[in-house]
Amino acid sequence: MSTELGPAPGAPHDRFARALAAFDRLNAEDPNQVSVSEGGSVRPRELVDAERLSAAVELLEPRASEALRLAARCQHLRRWEIPRSSYPEGRIGYLEWRKALSRFHADRASEVLRSAGYDDGTIERVRAINLKRAITQDPDVQTMEDALCLVFLEHEAAEFAEKHPEEKVIDILRKTWRKMSERGRAAALALPLQSGVRALVERALSAG
Repeated sequence: MSTELGPAPGAPHDRFARALAAFDRLNAEDPNQVSVSEGGSVRPRELVDAERLSAAVELLEPRASEALRLAARCQHLRRWEIPRSSYPEGRIGYLEWRKALSRFHADRASEVLRSAGYDDGTIERVRAINLKRAITQDPDVQTMEDALCLVFLEHEAAEFAEKHPEEKVIDILRKTWRKMSERGRAAALALPLQSGVRALVERALSAG
């Protein structure tokens, strides 16, 4: 599946292409590298993650709004600049870190969109999706949450499971499932999950 989403019907292509290219350039500077199965190459982690999120949005909503398509490419823009280690250990520190990251991503994305020629209304709309405002009422925000969960399940859950006790993994999978819409859950069950991850998902669902 292509990860290069096109603009929404009627959207000026030039500014959309400029924005995506700018997001990709910024994420390509990630010093953290990840191996990808497609071609066996090693690429910048945040660039790969942005492409995967775009693909997940396309899977869930092939005619997604232009704002959602933009938000998918910048949801974690330059995430490595604020590492988890810059905040205290524990849940309070974790929540403070996540809040700071969300603002950082939204602010940097707004700068890029303004430079690409977007109006304040579109910029604010992308920002609302990035910050996950009104998640249960806003279809675009819920689609973003579903897409993030799909990326985690398909590409990150196996590595997470290797590093944490099984009971913690199952708890995280239950929480992930609760965040998703029925459409997102159906898409998750259709993913080509690794056998170990699928078994953990089945245990989480049967126990929850």
